[in-house]
Amino acid sequence: MSAPVRRHLSYLMAGMRPNWSMRQILLAAAPIAIAVFVFGASFGVLAVAARLPAWSVVLMSVLVFAGSAQFAAIGVIAAGGSVLTAIFAGALLNLRFIATGIAVAPSLPGARLLRSLLAQLSIDESYAMSVRAGEPGRPDGRTLLVTGALLYVVWVFGTLIGALLGPVLGDPKRLGLDAAFPAGFVALLWPMLSGRHAVRCAIGGAAVALALAPFTPPGIPLAGAAVIGLWLAR
Repeated sequence: MSAPVRRHLSYLMAGMRPNWSMRQILLAAAPIAIAVFVFGASFGVLAVAARLPAWSVVLMSVLVFAGSAQFAAIGVIAAGGSVLTAIFAGALLNLRFIATGIAVAPSLPGARLLRSLLAQLSIDESYAMSVRAGEPGRPDGRTLLVTGALLYVVWVFGTLIGALLGPVLGDPKRLGLDAAFPAGFVALLWPMLSGRHAVRCAIGGAAVALALAPFTPPGIPLAGAAVIGLWLAR
């Protein structure tokens, strides 16, 4: 690592209380990183199977870095929905990151623009890690940045591997990878169902999706479920 890069990293970490050591952060993040890699590879395979160019699939992971939104968007496209509907569905699912971004902002270094950029590393997993490492009401910024950066690299690399292997593997249904869409959403949803309010939001969203599915174009049930979930969560 060059001296300028080391100085820049030192600046970013300056003033950030090291509740966890680097070793503790990496050990805690390692199992998550493995799961994220597998999840990313599955996404790459399924996205290519949905007839998206491999380069666009990898670019999506580079720019979006949100598994649930990306799976939702690809699911809409694979079902025959429009690109606009896919973007809308993914954007609705990503609205929750506004709240987490606001929560972690005081723990991040630098001016407002730099904090806004660093907050892009705040995903469900890195935010949860920062909350565990921090104090009540103040997530640990150092843990968020280290975990988020690690998972970002792993997610993009997993997507790249999946996109390259997709044409070789052929039909993902043959390997059971088509189950990754529902399984992925269940895996992301289950840890969030920690109270009656969260369960009520999930049930409301599921009911709306099931009601809309027989009568609306692909993507609309998911978007409707997201809207109802956000309304119930207000």
